[in-house]
Amino acid sequence: MKDQFYQYIQDLQDTITHKLEEVDGEAKFKQDFWKRPEGGGGRTRVIENGNVFEKGGVNISAVHGALPKTMQQYFGVDDADFFACGLSLVLHPKNPMVPTVHANWRYFEMYNKEGTIVDQWFGGGQDLTPYYLFEEDGKHFHQICKTACDKHHTDFYSNYKKKCDEYFWNAHRNEERGLGGLFFDYCKKTDEMSMQDWYNFVTEVGDSFLSAYVPIVEKRKNSTYTKEQRDWQEIRRGRYVEFNLVHDKGTLFGLKTNGRIESILMSLPPHVQWVYDHHPEVGSEEEKLLKVLANPIDWVS
Repeated sequence: MKDQFYQYIQDLQDTITHKLEEVDGEAKFKQDFWKRPEGGGGRTRVIENGNVFEKGGVNISAVHGALPKTMQQYFGVDDADFFACGLSLVLHPKNPMVPTVHANWRYFEMYNKEGTIVDQWFGGGQDLTPYYLFEEDGKHFHQICKTACDKHHTDFYSNYKKKCDEYFWNAHRNEERGLGGLFFDYCKKTDEMSMQDWYNFVTEVGDSFLSAYVPIVEKRKNSTYTKEQRDWQEIRRGRYVEFNLVHDKGTLFGLKTNGRIESILMSLPPHVQWVYDHHPEVGSEEEKLLKVLANPIDWVS
């Protein structure tokens, strides 16, 4: 399974980066390889200062070795080894009318000292973070997510949409990071779902990403905007940074397992503002977004 999924994310990285370069029309992904001293490594691809994408990363990694003490405590195990691989991406567009997007698809195995698999699971998801609210964009993104989920189980979309709303809740701000999407974790073998079934589901979601995001980018990338709208984008990016550094489990896992810091923190945007006690004007488009972020809604009812 680990070989099968690792091959999948290598191919998916190629597919996604090729399409994003085509959409941007100017910038190309810079690629570098890194190795983890304890075992494994990754292939990082970063795009910067393009026509469309101000900064973005589409990274894959496959790491293995002894599970660090901090992660043993987190998982409630003793003296275990692990293998983990995944693809993580974050894209920060230049135009504030184009939303930021995040996605991740991952696989994890844990072994005893004899090398026997004692646990394994899939996780992942994809979510949209706009700076200005276009309801048709939210509906499109969520409909693509629902279509992918419905091919595998009628409850998957509603369950994983809810988990996404819960996970990306920026608790210290009392608001959602964005419009949500899907979030699933610890997808393990059950009477209903084999690990191959979970693989089929996760790869279905991964394959849906470009269809969910690229039409939105194409629709908004040439929109005009003001300096004030750009300032708002940078203020909202600050909330994105806060979530990733305070709450995100993937960032924590990467740091605790001695992952490559440049790859882990590629999710941070290049230009951000923190304005003291900032509040948008009453009745403005900016306030409209905040009202939706305070109360997640059903986009495909």
